[in-house]
Amino acid sequence: MITLCVFCLIPFWLLFSASLTEDAEIIRNGYRFLPKDINFSAYSYLFSSSLGILRAYSITIVVTVIGTVAGLTLTATLAYPLSRFEMPFKNALAFFIFFTMLFNGGLVPSYLVYTNLFDVKNTLWALIIPGLLMNGFFIILMRTFFATSIPRPLIESAQIDGAKEWKIFCSIVVPLSTPVFGMIGLFYTLLYWNDWNNGLIYITDSQYYSLQNLLNRILQDIQFLQSSTQLNNKGDELASNVPLGSMRMAIAAIGVIPLLIAFPFFQRFFVKGLTIGSVKG
Repeated sequence: MITLCVFCLIPFWLLFSASLTEDAEIIRNGYRFLPKDINFSAYSYLFSSSLGILRAYSITIVVTVIGTVAGLTLTATLAYPLSRFEMPFKNALAFFIFFTMLFNGGLVPSYLVYTNLFDVKNTLWALIIPGLLMNGFFIILMRTFFATSIPRPLIESAQIDGAKEWKIFCSIVVPLSTPVFGMIGLFYTLLYWNDWNNGLIYITDSQYYSLQNLLNRILQDIQFLQSSTQLNNKGDELASNVPLGSMRMAIAAIGVIPLLIAFPFFQRFFVKGLTIGSVKG
């Protein structure tokens, strides 16, 4: 297990090492696990105030927190009724949810609905709602957990004592469902943090760029500066001073570090959630 962990950590170590190495050193000696001369020029360039990366970080954090909480709330409140045998039309509703996992309206109809009908273009809602807020797979997964892991006699005893459905859900179901909430919450966090598609489609105002969209735009701009043959001397000098090789590694490091920090807090819930639907001895 220790050997496997080391092999998993080696790429990340090499990534961070390369982000602290000058481009000339990488070209001359290749990638090393220990940089000969530590250089923070890539990070200094990325975190310069003109690029607005701190604003993009804050937008991504806000979107991830709001999206994860809202996604978990909607998923749980829809999955719980589907797990109750006495709910009318639950099979029809479950079919509609399953149908969304197989088919969708396509990019153009979705874009028209979200921009013309809901008017979310160039707002934070454009990074939260389209395609991410509710997921049919997560709903079915949580419904299965509620149906198989929450003892039905416990719910019936609460009903005999006079508890209403909302009281049962908040006081009994939610406290007993921390594994599935932790696992699906981790999935939502990963989806929102790594999402760049919604920003690419619905965001044209740079002040609403998420971290992934901004980093992608920075990389494209740098590549354009270095590949263009029609720049003046000043532009050529600017392009030559940008550390493109270490910049790529620094961009990857900036995107992955928060996830590496957050994952240990969700790990125990993730491991428990993997046993959903397993055969109990």
